[in-house]
Amino acid sequence: MNTKVYVKVNVFFREDGTVIPTDIVWKDGKRYHIDKVTDIRQAASLKVGGQGDRYTIMVKGRQKFLFFERSTGLFGSNLGRWFVEGNNIA
Repeated sequence: MNTKVYVKVNVFFREDGTVIPTDIVWKDGKRYHIDKVTDIRQAASLKVGGQGDRYTIMVKGRQKFLFFERSTGLFGSNLGRWFVEGNNIA
């Protein structure tokens, strides 16, 4: 069964403002390097629900989806949070 798993994500910002994730950090502290981002688009998660910016990423040669779910609040420092589909990224 697939579940929505919120994760910590390390990112960098390009000069044009595009956010590029570089690493996913699981709750147990295990870090997964993102080898490549192949696509960024607005999309819904059909497996676990939710929507936002969907990043198609490569981790250890396998394609995965990483979502940035934007906060609905207009103020404050919480812009949103990251999630993956399922209990395993590798």
